[in-house]
Amino acid sequence: MELSVIIPVYNEAESLPDLQRALQDALSDSGYSWEVVYVNDGSKDNSVQILEDLAGTDPIHIRVVDFRRNFGQTAAIAAGIDYSTGDIIVLMDADLQNDPADIPMMIDQIHNGYDVVSGWRANRQDAFITRTLPSRIANWLISTVTGVHLHDYGCTLKAYRREVITGFRLYGEMHRFIPAYASSVGASMVEVKVRHHARKFGKTKYGLNRTIKVILDLFTVKFLLSYANKPIYLFGGTGVFLMLSSSLALLFLGVRRLIFAIPVLTSPLFQISTMLFILGFQSILMGLIAEMQVRTYHESQQKPTYSVRRVIGIESIRQPEVGMLEGRR
Repeated sequence: MELSVIIPVYNEAESLPDLQRALQDALSDSGYSWEVVYVNDGSKDNSVQILEDLAGTDPIHIRVVDFRRNFGQTAAIAAGIDYSTGDIIVLMDADLQNDPADIPMMIDQIHNGYDVVSGWRANRQDAFITRTLPSRIANWLISTVTGVHLHDYGCTLKAYRREVITGFRLYGEMHRFIPAYASSVGASMVEVKVRHHARKFGKTKYGLNRTIKVILDLFTVKFLLSYANKPIYLFGGTGVFLMLSSSLALLFLGVRRLIFAIPVLTSPLFQISTMLFILGFQSILMGLIAEMQVRTYHESQQKPTYSVRRVIGIESIRQPEVGMLEGRR
């Protein structure tokens, strides 16, 4: 299978027949072998019945994964990846706001040599205050923290080579950070403008509270991208800073005691500096413990700390199937 389109579904019964027709129109003449993996994320309407009917009419191209309850969009995407077989993964929403007609253009970019093709809703058809503005703020924040600059992290419509997005687990709202993960293993990336339509059926499942979740997950992403392999840099750096601050405060108290005869122990700065020194020492110890855990993680599971795109010239050398943040080919 060349292409797998993964679509999380939550209460989108009215949209599904139109979506499947649009997918068939876009992909039937594309020249690619393809499948669509619908993941029913605990829908409370009759989405699963409609998906079963669609799968019955086209069992060659349609697969349905039905969750026992609602686990969230990230879990649905992770399940779709696990149950798909295509070498190229395309993610999109089920609400008809993403246009399946953009998929062949994105696949062409993959064949031009890119590993990730990210959709950009340049003409977004959503409410500005509740959807577009928070999204722009989140995009700026994610781009700044991760160093991977995209206009539209929130656009689900993205295409990936399988090997750059498998091998790591997705939690919380982590699906929007997949381009940052892919970039960390050296994936080449391009952003393309895609069409965006106003919602035809139902109402949006996203609100301002989701922005808060994204910001909290961003802390995790930053740690995983920058410090997962060398946690001592984070914990040790913090500890050294705290201990230096404490030492400077104690030096100030000592000089003040010698020059002005002001007692050291009566100053609240003494208690603060002592506490900072202890916290700094503990932070360094935590970094050392984290270093031991990282080594146990890699060595016990024989996980390499690198990712190989390909080996040139020596055909007899078998490439590892799994690298750091790299999955099956």
